[in-house]
Amino acid sequence: MKALIPTGDPAEPVVLADVPEPTPGPDEALVKVEAFSINRGETFRLERPAAGDRPGKDIAGLVVQPAADGSGPAGATRVVGHPMAGGWAEYAAVPTSALAPLPDAIAAVEGAALPLAGLTALRLLDSSGPLHGRQVLLTGASGGVGHYVTELASAAGARITAVTRDAERGARLAELGAEAVVHEVADARGPFDLVLESTGGQALPLALSRLARRGTLIWFGQASRTPATLDFFDFFAGPESAVIRHFHYLDADTSLAADLATLVRLTAGGRLHPEIGRVADWAETATALTDLRDRRIRGKAVLTLS
Repeated sequence: MKALIPTGDPAEPVVLADVPEPTPGPDEALVKVEAFSINRGETFRLERPAAGDRPGKDIAGLVVQPAADGSGPAGATRVVGHPMAGGWAEYAAVPTSALAPLPDAIAAVEGAALPLAGLTALRLLDSSGPLHGRQVLLTGASGGVGHYVTELASAAGARITAVTRDAERGARLAELGAEAVVHEVADARGPFDLVLESTGGQALPLALSRLARRGTLIWFGQASRTPATLDFFDFFAGPESAVIRHFHYLDADTSLAADLATLVRLTAGGRLHPEIGRVADWAETATALTDLRDRRIRGKAVLTLS
């Protein structure tokens, strides 16, 4: 079968190659991939790929061989999946614990845009506690996670201030429910009960300074790729007794399959809207990866298999 494999070359990070078709384990289904999405974090990993790396975490397609242990979707079921690797290929072996049925009302392109960004947003907000009436600051709001967080949190009653440098993206975030949109963290008016921080660098201490006393800052990314430095005494300038927490989307009490099903249900019901900035044939994946890395794509980039 054909699959995309890393090259280590930033100008052309992946190429199509012939590889063996995967052999599913007992609890894995074989999925014929119809579409997959790419994530900015994956572009960073492709800069220094390990031997044998097979990227790809967000897919939509058709089950052509159900799991041998009887778990998960039956054959010929349309699905959305979140394998840990190997999704940028004609076929992928996916644990049934990371698969959810995809109704006909949702196109494969939409389904492929859901997993990583949607799971991150859903689980991030679940870990944040009650949202109704809380003032929330969201940094790095321009990406797929930011759009999902804004829509889900505002629907739950949160008052969102979103940080984005792009005016067009800011307008869309306002449509999705953001109460305020600013272009720099320094322009955000606090104090905030909750800060969701994904930029790192100088943005994190600035965001902390906008946090209310006994508030919570959840650190879930470092898009700037710049380490953050915090001063203990900064807490006495306002966010006394504040809590700073690290978040990783795989550390959750619910299964991937259950949360994927939730994302599918919300999308089918018109309560969640994948923001797709580019759809292209998978032969153009290398170009899409460099454009995503260099922030030339708004929203998710989805590649389709002809």
